[in-house]
Amino acid sequence: MSHEHVSNTRRIWLVFALLSVVTTVEVYLGITRPDFLYMNNFLSMNLLNWVFITLTLYKAYYIVWAFMHMEGEKSSLRWAVVGTVIFLLLYLLFILLVEADYVYEVFKNATIKWNF
Repeated sequence: MSHEHVSNTRRIWLVFALLSVVTTVEVYLGITRPDFLYMNNFLSMNLLNWVFITLTLYKAYYIVWAFMHMEGEKSSLRWAVVGTVIFLLLYLLFILLVEADYVYEVFKNATIKWNF
């Protein structure tokens, strides 16, 4: 029985290039902070932060997809792993945003202003 070795070099470079492009876009946006993203808000947070969160989630998903070989698994296992992570990240994001907004409003409307 003979098994032929299949090289994944091209796939590795493709994944590397894609993740590098997404990271470069994140760094560029972080350095330049375009006004149309930075000065507009959506759900009490500027659009630039939403772009960062979206790109980071995309990179995390793609890393799981490519490097943890989820693309070759059955659909139910993929959704069990990825769906759980996405749910937990969205839940964490919700908690952080709600708590941060509450703390901001307390300090904004309190008699004792920003002491720290």
